[in-house]
Amino acid sequence: MADGYARVTSRPQCVIVHVDVGTQGLGAAVHNASCGRVPVLIFAGLSPFTAEGELPGSRTEYIHWIQDVPDQKQIVGQYCRYVGELKTGKNVKQMVGRALQFAKSAPAGPVYLYGAREVMAEEISPYKLNQTHWDPVGDAALPNEAVRKIAGSLVGAEEPLIVTGYCGRNHDIVGQLVKLTESIKGLRVLDTGGSDMCFPADHRASLGLRYGVDDSIRTADVILVVDCDVPWIPTQCRPRKEARVFHLDVDPLKRQMPLFYLPAEASYKVDSCTAIKQLLNYILTNEDLLKQTMLYQDRWNALEEKHAARMCTIQGLAVPGDDGTYNTSYLLSRVRQAVPHDTIFVVEAVTNSCFVADQVQPTLPGTWLNCGGGGLGWSGGASLGVKLAAGEKSFVCAIVGDGAFLFSIPSSVYWISQRYKLPVLTIVLNNQGWQAPKRSLLLVHPDGEGSKASDEDLNISFAPSPDYAGIAKTAAGGNLWAEHASTVQELDEMLPAAVKSVMDGKGAVLDAQLNGPQGKYGGGKSVLVG
Repeated sequence: MADGYARVTSRPQCVIVHVDVGTQGLGAAVHNASCGRVPVLIFAGLSPFTAEGELPGSRTEYIHWIQDVPDQKQIVGQYCRYVGELKTGKNVKQMVGRALQFAKSAPAGPVYLYGAREVMAEEISPYKLNQTHWDPVGDAALPNEAVRKIAGSLVGAEEPLIVTGYCGRNHDIVGQLVKLTESIKGLRVLDTGGSDMCFPADHRASLGLRYGVDDSIRTADVILVVDCDVPWIPTQCRPRKEARVFHLDVDPLKRQMPLFYLPAEASYKVDSCTAIKQLLNYILTNEDLLKQTMLYQDRWNALEEKHAARMCTIQGLAVPGDDGTYNTSYLLSRVRQAVPHDTIFVVEAVTNSCFVADQVQPTLPGTWLNCGGGGLGWSGGASLGVKLAAGEKSFVCAIVGDGAFLFSIPSSVYWISQRYKLPVLTIVLNNQGWQAPKRSLLLVHPDGEGSKASDEDLNISFAPSPDYAGIAKTAAGGNLWAEHASTVQELDEMLPAAVKSVMDGKGAVLDAQLNGPQGKYGGGKSVLVG
């Protein structure tokens, strides 16, 4: 929840955990917060360091010996922007201020403070700090020469391309990117599935969301990478050798990635919104560049045609099967039509993410949130935090894979949702198992023995699937709308009812049984290999 709330508000949230075991319980959540650049302050206790009553807070329980570990901070330290031990209460406010300054400064992320019970029990005199002294570090801008170089390169390019991933956390940049593409007609924007909506899908310059593999990367002659962790995957797709690459990022060195590099002729540690404004202003005030952009009307028209063709292809995927079943594309096309236009989508669709993005087609800043990391189970708590931050009138829709749904600890998620009156619509993409491991296998061994094996042989099948909707309803004490839909007819009946339930203040979970009920809860008889 803290993660989701912080993503919406950009205000750090505090999470308190119990010594080493509570720190371990953070698990993938701290990885996701780190990769997703989420400002979160984590505070953990530390087993008391005295045993015979030498100080207030000395050991009093059996567990104080069991939970005393050599280096507790190392459990999460590599994911954090800052780690600090509270050694005295006399400077606790300064320590918290320093930690929050790291959490809020770009690249934002989790910080970890910890302290023993003796420190927590220390008596101190009240004191105050000037909070402005702990504001985040200010934004950085491009050097003037870099502005001239990048702007001139983009304007002079035949196939200019922007590749981005998480710049949309700052909602202002979305409009600036639109203005830039309309100033350099022919400039396109590819979203690589970072953590935020970065460019409106209905704009002709949009290439949609793709995970580092797209023809535009292969053909572009100038590429501007903006706040992106994985612009392309070299074994699958890479720019042509003569392409010019420029890299703008709050963290261009990717300090927490042992292996990262780009064939960029220049990289700059900058605030991306500031940098885009600089480029735009330079182009609009430079007479020579303006004259050059006037020659690109044909490219502008061509973009409109290509975008329309792409939208037509996407629409063609949203077709039900002849047997009355439906796929991910059809499902999400119906979801998009059923929910309000300004719905905030919290997406953890894993292998279905691109299909989801193609159909949802977000156009408003802040209405598409993706984890940004690889720890499954993020969307459950995150969607509740998003709802809490966005307010009672907001509509939040979580799109989650069946495996990720199980990882989200639904017993806690839907109890909390009901207890604190945080209704969200959850669509479970029930494709009957883990598809990501199989996809990874095929990328390395497309013709190997695994390519011929069934999901059951690979132990990635969930058949017979759990009752996902039933699990959620039970956790909510029955105070939840919960149903299953395996056919188009059932989907058309259930989806409006689910949306109405959420709008009336009661959460809803729809088990969307992709490609029919076979092997899924309540469906046809499954075949198990055992």
